[in-house]
Amino acid sequence: MGMPSTSPRRLAVVVHPTRPVDEALGALDRWAGRHGVDLVQLEVDGVQREVAAPGKAEPGDPVVALGGDGTVLSALRAAASDAPVLGVACGSLGALSAVSGDELLEALDRFGAGDWTVRSLPALAVRASGAPDDWAVNDFVVVRRGSGQVVAEVAVDGELYVRLAGDGLAVATPIGSTAYSMAAGGPVLATNTPAFVCTPVAMHGGSAPPLVVPAHASLTVEVHVGYAGFDVEIDGHRRPLEATSFRLTRQENKVELVTFSPSGAALGALRPRGLITDSPRVLARDDRAQRTGRRGQLP
Repeated sequence: MGMPSTSPRRLAVVVHPTRPVDEALGALDRWAGRHGVDLVQLEVDGVQREVAAPGKAEPGDPVVALGGDGTVLSALRAAASDAPVLGVACGSLGALSAVSGDELLEALDRFGAGDWTVRSLPALAVRASGAPDDWAVNDFVVVRRGSGQVVAEVAVDGELYVRLAGDGLAVATPIGSTAYSMAAGGPVLATNTPAFVCTPVAMHGGSAPPLVVPAHASLTVEVHVGYAGFDVEIDGHRRPLEATSFRLTRQENKVELVTFSPSGAALGALRPRGLITDSPRVLARDDRAQRTGRRGQLP
């Protein structure tokens, strides 16, 4: 549903470390100047690029992420649940982006008028033995290091699912199911699916299809360390963890995205990115119908 009309006191921005964002940043500056809104830059790991005075977003103030999906994920982590994040695709098509760079001014006007929808996203709560708690918007990945294999036991609510050896495994939220997990053969979970998914990555023998885990359940991963070791990545960033035991649960309404889709759904973003493509038979039918001026039957 639409949100109340409001003029934010400030805009916070997160930028891609190298991607060209000057045009979008200029539009953001102009809009902020016209509306008497302060523009501040949130500090995120790995970004040294300075485009505005450093600051923090107040609760309810929008965070504008200029870049791609990785930038949006950084902004979501920086904002947590305190502020909605508007993803702006600069040079790419992103599943988490609401608009492209040349649509930013219109998007900000719509935000100020309350013509937008909040999309609350769950996260994966990650509890590791002997390490601080963490969380992931997209995915938690255990991946082999060098030429070794990852050997791990995966269980749901204490019930063993599989003992696997391979390149690793990916545990993903619904929004993250279209990233690493999908590339490894995992299913796409529609936005509001009350679940998360665990996908083995290049399992060496045996059989363990991707597992859809109910939202109320806990998934445990016990890693048996080999000679080469393993790495843990959370939302695409490596974490220097020495833990070998991990417990993952779903945490509801952890972060908020700005969307202009009435349904808040994200499936439509998969087709322009080429992640979902139609069958050649259907495309041939459409091509024939266009040439003949009428809709034909499937051959």
